[in-house]
Amino acid sequence: MEENKKYTIAVRIWIEEADGPFLGIGKIWLLENIAKTGSITNAAKEMKMAYRQAWQLVEEMNKRAEKPLVEKLLGGKGGGGARLTEAGERTIRTFYELEKKIQDFARKETLNLKF
Repeated sequence: MEENKKYTIAVRIWIEEADGPFLGIGKIWLLENIAKTGSITNAAKEMKMAYRQAWQLVEEMNKRAEKPLVEKLLGGKGGGGARLTEAGERTIRTFYELEKKIQDFARKETLNLKF
């Protein structure tokens, strides 16, 4: 008796740069949290991540991007912080647009799967 199996294509994307991994969904979430909280410290807390790890990820992204994605704000009366640059904001948009195209393709191909 033939069973009717249902398959789904799952896709996870990340972008590599010559020196190694540049961007994936985890780093995108970190960028979004920096934008939301105005600081790397608070973004790290929100993600239950050590500040040191978050800072290393930001440094790595800034180094591998064509232009820095995050800029530190110097401490003043209210203390320092961080914010996304225009390149950082564009990076988030571009990543989600690319992810959507790839997910749409995977969904379409799923309809044709037969084994």
